[in-house]
Amino acid sequence: MLIGNLDGMTVFARVVEEQSFSGAARKLGMSKSAVSKHVTKLEDSLGIRLLNRTTRRLSLTDAGSTFYLHCARVVEEIETAEHALTDLRGTPRGILRISAPLTFGQRFLPNVVADFMLLYPGLKVDIHLADHMVDLVAEGFDMAVRVARQLDANMIARKLAVFHGQLVASPDYIEKHGMPKHPGDLSDHDVIAYTNVPNPNIWEFEGPDGKTSVRVNPVLWCNNGEFTAVAAKRGLGIASEPEFIIADALHSGELVPVLTEYSTRLGGGIYAVYPERRHLPTKVRLFIDFLVERFNAGLATEMRGPCATLKKDDNRQ
Repeated sequence: MLIGNLDGMTVFARVVEEQSFSGAARKLGMSKSAVSKHVTKLEDSLGIRLLNRTTRRLSLTDAGSTFYLHCARVVEEIETAEHALTDLRGTPRGILRISAPLTFGQRFLPNVVADFMLLYPGLKVDIHLADHMVDLVAEGFDMAVRVARQLDANMIARKLAVFHGQLVASPDYIEKHGMPKHPGDLSDHDVIAYTNVPNPNIWEFEGPDGKTSVRVNPVLWCNNGEFTAVAAKRGLGIASEPEFIIADALHSGELVPVLTEYSTRLGGGIYAVYPERRHLPTKVRLFIDFLVERFNAGLATEMRGPCATLKKDDNRQ
């Protein structure tokens, strides 16, 4: 009964993953009405309701929850078969779904993605830029570019580069409030806190006197490094930034480095990550290789700018 309805199973699985008919339609390149017809036909053939539909949301019935697990496995096997055939052709096809941090993605990925798509015109790319950590498996991403100190243990990662954090402030702020000499001095300064860290009010350092942490008193909190850098340029306080965000501002003199003998916890690595799978799709493997080539060919230097501390690193995990 189900052998002739593999399309319906695939559509149903995508509706569940996207949590809407319209989302599934976009991902499948179908109309919303066609998606609805596939699900209705599947329910009719099974003689059981799989989804509860309201004007506001969809929810799985008990039967739908059980059936989805089997559908997801079937779809995964179909995709694996397609990937195997694609490997034989050596040409990536379909849609490559990528997640990346907002500021990093805006600054450094548009040309990389465009060049990759021009190299492989049969491939489509769906890239999602956001500063929160997405769940690659649950949200249906093939891979992500991550800027982080640590990675999830269940992710496979390839390191592209390393970067360092730097405290910065505007020359006007330093003129008015003075230059701190030690991390402990920050408790008496206005600071701008980046909130995508475990505790934005505790700043950690490592320097000549070892590791130290300071409780700061932020005047501004934000979850985006570009925003906090602009606030620092305007003289609102001292900010802790990754160097690839503030390299140009340091070069122009809009920002000056603070406590240069101390490294901050915003340092880390830039990684290409993907979920552990039995079969890595050709499109993912080729894009990761392409990223490595671009970093080795000068993208790391471009990100480093005049700071000279963001270093190319092709160590692999």
